[in-house]
Amino acid sequence: MAKAPVLTPRAEDFPRWYQDLISKAELADNGPVRGTMVIRPYGYGLWERMQQDMDARIKETGTQNAYFPLLIPQSYLTREAEHVEGFAPELAVVTHGGGKDLEEPAVIRPTSETIINEYFSKWVQSYRDLPLLINQWANVVRWELRPRLFLRTSEFLWQEGHTAHATYEEARDFASRIHQDVYGAFMRDVLAMDFVLGRKTARERFAGAINTLTLEGMMGDGKALQLGTSHELGQNFARAFHTQYLSKEGKQELVWQTSWGSTTRMIGALVMMHGDDSGLRVPPRLAPIQAVVLAIKGDDAVLAKVREIGDRLKAAGVRVKVDDRTDTPFGRRAVDWELKGVPFRVEVGPRDLENGTAMLARRIRGGKEPVAIDSLAALLPTVLEEDQKLLLDQARERRESRTSDVTTVDQAVEAAAAGGWARIPWATLGPEGEAKLAEHSVSVRCLVTADGAVPDADATPGNVAVVARAY
Repeated sequence: MAKAPVLTPRAEDFPRWYQDLISKAELADNGPVRGTMVIRPYGYGLWERMQQDMDARIKETGTQNAYFPLLIPQSYLTREAEHVEGFAPELAVVTHGGGKDLEEPAVIRPTSETIINEYFSKWVQSYRDLPLLINQWANVVRWELRPRLFLRTSEFLWQEGHTAHATYEEARDFASRIHQDVYGAFMRDVLAMDFVLGRKTARERFAGAINTLTLEGMMGDGKALQLGTSHELGQNFARAFHTQYLSKEGKQELVWQTSWGSTTRMIGALVMMHGDDSGLRVPPRLAPIQAVVLAIKGDDAVLAKVREIGDRLKAAGVRVKVDDRTDTPFGRRAVDWELKGVPFRVEVGPRDLENGTAMLARRIRGGKEPVAIDSLAALLPTVLEEDQKLLLDQARERRESRTSDVTTVDQAVEAAAAGGWARIPWATLGPEGEAKLAEHSVSVRCLVTADGAVPDADATPGNVAVVARAY
């Protein structure tokens, strides 16, 4: 009888494969309240690496970190009509505290535009106070009816940036800088993710924004996932909260604002973009553990050698873990590390010691080969970079090969139903065609120019709509 696979094959049931992998790679568990999740140490280690790298990139823009309260007076949300309407179905509201009814209900933050603007209006008095660039790392709650770990949960972790500027142009350029130089560079260079940078249509725009910039990635099943967004808020929130400044000319002016965010959804994207039937494949630049050195047997000489190899690799700048748990069968340990997607396994047994070699297993490229132990420290940094590039190349090839150019709504629906994306001229599709797509659970993920750049406006001549089914 054939041995049952560790994971449900992706081609057989992609959603089940995803759930299997999240569980068996020990990334997360469902929380006790429907829609919540417990992020396990290995999954949280991925988030910490993402957080550290992105935090540095955000700070390079001059943005500073702060923290704002989790509870927001309900009246704050009602000041910007489009914003409250957009979030109303997802709100969690606290009506009791300390055993008493609250005088005013408090909303658990779904996002912080309103409460941050309350304080921006106090902190901004003069043009000298601008630009005001603030970011916070926090949790938010958006009540989710159809939860899925990392992709859609009622509570999730994220960073949210909020800025105030003296002019429309400054705000526009800052939103674009975050979109391309922070999010785009991080996801491409560290997560090895392929994506399309584009502009959301009015239908898909963030509630209360005048423009939303997005990064859309194709997952292994051909569906799209929004990876991050950067919004131009115009003066909508400034008007609602009276966030204004005294200009150099002595006039009171409303500020222009941006907000932008990325979330733990990136872990779900990592799984679905790079994972295979054997588990996760973690990009080497992200991986908390880039190489694991496994002792095949509990021989004293073997144990001493794997620890020595671990020290050598660490000295060479490789993030390494020594697995000397020889009371656990080697095969089980190897499968566990494969599920977790550690880029390299260095396997050492008594016979390897005799030959002065170790067996090098490459998780991303696949395959095993014997390598001289003395050459490992010099070899691994090079092959780590090779496999980082390979992941990005594979993701890009998938998107390009499964994206078709079409000229009708029916063709776009057909492409999405077949597990791909479609590109259709926005002048041909328009808002009416977008509404027809929605009847088939297909959406316009973003608008791009004919050459793939980010358009300056929805109506820029030659704009192309990228359409797909999405998570």
